[in-house]
Amino acid sequence: MTDSETIKDLSGVFSRQKMAKVGTGVTTRRVAQVGYYFVEQMTDDLFQVRPLNSNFVPTGDPESITREDLLQDYTPEPEMYHKQVLPNMKDLQKTLARADRHRKQGNTFSAEMEYTNAIKIDEMNVRGNFGVGLCLMERGETDRANDVFARLISMDAPFSAEHKHMFNDFGINLRKSKMIPQAIEYYTKAIALSPEDEHLRYNLARAYFENKDYAKAREELNICMQSNPDFEQGKKFIAYLDKNKLG
Repeated sequence: MTDSETIKDLSGVFSRQKMAKVGTGVTTRRVAQVGYYFVEQMTDDLFQVRPLNSNFVPTGDPESITREDLLQDYTPEPEMYHKQVLPNMKDLQKTLARADRHRKQGNTFSAEMEYTNAIKIDEMNVRGNFGVGLCLMERGETDRANDVFARLISMDAPFSAEHKHMFNDFGINLRKSKMIPQAIEYYTKAIALSPEDEHLRYNLARAYFENKDYAKAREELNICMQSNPDFEQGKKFIAYLDKNKLG
């Protein structure tokens, strides 16, 4: 594959062969190992690469590579893409859509089952992990929800702009479930991923307020209003703190 035009507007599966050492001492030898990756073109010369897991779906954080890297190190696998990866990705999205519908209808047990099925396909799936946590908190199962929270905080998931509403839903439910320290830790991580989001800042301020840390609440509100001076909820919150001489 040498013609750069053949990979224009690419989304597909590629393989990459690497040499690895196996064995120890005199038994050491080098063997070829083949990995499979899902590749998406972002710009003319920038591609994002994610490994496929054992269920043939992309998982984990994307790695950015250039067109030259792709041409030099990777081999296209169109048959695998069409016969295995694309159908599995579609099935995963259908499973998550069913889970979302169940949760919106208040069927949290059915929703949890579908979210869990999605996690079985991709254990790093952000939407699936958030969904299980939300179902548990909506049922008041805070101990199990705390386990999900710990997993979400520690995992290196590929968070993106589409997950912002999940950040807010999950943090709000942590706070409403009186899991205030977890809500603070959670929003702090979420803000690190999306520092300009005034809603995340506002909700972190509310968590600090409920923790009676009024100075921190005011600090987050000030940053929130710097991001969006017209943010009405932030104005009202600051006015409340002023009126009650808090923070």
